[in-house]
Amino acid sequence: MGEHSEVAFSVFGWPIRWYALAYLAGIFLGYWYLLKLIAQPGAPMARRHADDMIFYAMLGIILGGRLGYVLFYNLESYLKQPVEIFKLWDGGMSLHGGVLGVLAAIWYVTRKEKLSFLRFCDYIACVIPFGLFLGRLANFVNGELWGRVTAVPWAIIFPRGGLEPRHPSQLYEAGLEGIVMMAVLAFFFWRTDARYKPGFLVGLASLIYGLSRFTVEFFREPDVQRQWVVDATGLSMGQWLTVPMIVIGLWLIATAKRRRQRVEPVAGPDAVA
Repeated sequence: MGEHSEVAFSVFGWPIRWYALAYLAGIFLGYWYLLKLIAQPGAPMARRHADDMIFYAMLGIILGGRLGYVLFYNLESYLKQPVEIFKLWDGGMSLHGGVLGVLAAIWYVTRKEKLSFLRFCDYIACVIPFGLFLGRLANFVNGELWGRVTAVPWAIIFPRGGLEPRHPSQLYEAGLEGIVMMAVLAFFFWRTDARYKPGFLVGLASLIYGLSRFTVEFFREPDVQRQWVVDATGLSMGQWLTVPMIVIGLWLIATAKRRRQRVEPVAGPDAVA
């Protein structure tokens, strides 16, 4: 991991960054998997809705992720130099902001097409782990968002993190937010009737992400510009931002069964009671 490890390769002198590759691969894999999901009986969207959603989701991830980082993590700095907000290639994206951006995209598509917002969210939630997994791997390769100093045998010295070995917290997040979330959501989608209970799957995803991020933050070095939050409360900004996700996730799971109704598919021949 060198100083410029965030650049994967160059095309005609234009740097292609690991982050960009992670986003593109996550969206491509997510789209492929979404088509598999909506091919099942009772899908809440047709292929054309999935096609629309990919475009608006990309906008939501980029705009929401950037605005979230500006507002949640570095507002003071960007107020002094507003033009820096537009320098996306310099990094700085908030996953919480990206989630809000995707929710805004889903709200727009479902309102425009008169589809069920919660059921649409359930299906999109199942594909999100691809992006989370690849994004955290990109963080690791970039040598950024490293963990706290530790003596565990698997500790890593990050070039920009000083000489002390640290937790590879990006890999912890990749495992929990990516692999574990994908496995749990896939089990409930394919092996149970959870997809017919509006809000259950997205609630489960929100709960898993919230608990995973809250836990890993204890091993992750807090953002320097938000160290005061840790000093004042004992919890990091990342942990405070996950609290609403945990609460909303629990509520959606607890209330999903009562929202179950006869599901008339948007695409496909089968209605499911």
